[in-house]
Amino acid sequence: MDPLLTTEACTLPTVERPLRLAELDDLFRAHVVDVRRDGLTTRLTLSGAEGLRDRVTDLAARESSCCSFFEFSVDGDDEGLVLTVGVPEQRADILAALTARAEELSA
Repeated sequence: MDPLLTTEACTLPTVERPLRLAELDDLFRAHVVDVRRDGLTTRLTLSGAEGLRDRVTDLAARESSCCSFFEFSVDGDDEGLVLTVGVPEQRADILAALTARAEELSA
């Protein structure tokens, strides 16, 4: 079972989780050019499109509101930015699943 859809720490209604996952998948496919994991942190490098920073910032804010264990930072601009995702140790499995998905879809 996909931990990104089933984590009990997420307050997003279950019916909405596949929609959020599809939104992440689209971002990974279209913009992620590099994925680097270091312990409890993953850095996603994204290549640009107009409005990319706003899109990523909005998505990170919405994800933080339902999965409060995530820590996000967005650095850069539409032409190139880095999304850093951190989790506490007890949520390492969620970060591993997110990282693997980003690696698979950005390839």
